[in-house]
Amino acid sequence: MDEETRLIRAGKPPGRALRTVAPPIQRGSTVLLPTAADLYDERQQTYGRQGLATQDALRDALAELEGGKSAQLYPSGIAALSGAMLAVLKAGDEVLAADCVYRPTRRFCDTVLKRFGVNTRYYPGDLAPAELLAMAGPATRLIVMESPGSLTFEMQDVAAIAARAREKGILTLIDNTWAAGLLFKPLVHGVDLSVQSLTKYVGGHSDVFMGAAVTANDAIGRQLTAGIHEMGWSVSPDDAYQMLRGLRTLPTRMERHGRNGLEVAHWLKAQPEVVRLLHPALPGSVGHDLWARDYSGACGLFGFILRPGPPKAVEALLDTLTLFGLGFSWGGFESLAIHCDPQLGRRQFPPNLEGPLVRLHVGLESPADLIADLRCGLDAFNALA
Repeated sequence: MDEETRLIRAGKPPGRALRTVAPPIQRGSTVLLPTAADLYDERQQTYGRQGLATQDALRDALAELEGGKSAQLYPSGIAALSGAMLAVLKAGDEVLAADCVYRPTRRFCDTVLKRFGVNTRYYPGDLAPAELLAMAGPATRLIVMESPGSLTFEMQDVAAIAARAREKGILTLIDNTWAAGLLFKPLVHGVDLSVQSLTKYVGGHSDVFMGAAVTANDAIGRQLTAGIHEMGWSVSPDDAYQMLRGLRTLPTRMERHGRNGLEVAHWLKAQPEVVRLLHPALPGSVGHDLWARDYSGACGLFGFILRPGPPKAVEALLDTLTLFGLGFSWGGFESLAIHCDPQLGRRQFPPNLEGPLVRLHVGLESPADLIADLRCGLDAFNALA
């Protein structure tokens, strides 16, 4: 053979790969089939977009983590939420969504779903299960929960909602990112779809985007798979490898996030500038009983309400911080802070808060250092409040 041909054919994959601790990163778009008949055998995997060994390993691990039968991967958390909804909804359906859902989820419901003939109605994030299901009508197909809720950390009785919804033939979906699939198991509590942004705690380093939807229902699993194929979603094997690596240390990191977060929260609760903590794992907080019943731990994400003060005072607090970065997202090793009030006005049922709301993500730094940083921020708030 000519050299051009020999170079193309050289370096074939070995017949037997050596076993390593982590699965191999398998890259490829074209999948070579053994026979011509296999090219059109729909039982065979014929194209790499569906994911190869690395993605398969991550899907299996996520299904095991959440107690599901199947998992699908998406290129971001919002892609997982939108992809899961698109897989089970059709024109003419209605969605009941918690008013405290992640803002991009709300935007998807209010724009894309609306454009395709799916109506969304919102309910207060702390609405009782019986009252929520009383809102359901003949067209209600899906209930979308987020517990704890974004920014304001409302807790829902997920098991009771799932049970009542199933009696009515309504599907349930929960954004389980706060618990990272580890601290709370929605599928065990009867939820049909557990979705999370792997970008957050599973990735753990604020450098990879991905989302996942997990189900224990075979029919829904097939709908998720069909949606992946039909919409053309794909994640890279390198990113899937990063997520697998994050999963190995997830319990260790989550325990530290939770412990650090509670230490900071207890300190904040005693500060005169702080009116109230929004942290479901903190005794006395709204929703604590539900958290204690259903959750095995806490993450590092919570909020606190300041005494009344102008926006410039809140901005001064944030601008004074040096260890807390000012940025959206969370779940990485680093601590973050944001001012939440600009987002709350978009809600249908704005929360009645005593003062400005700040959300913290407590990372893996020393709690003593983070507390000292917050004290400086509160001093700056006092100077202008």
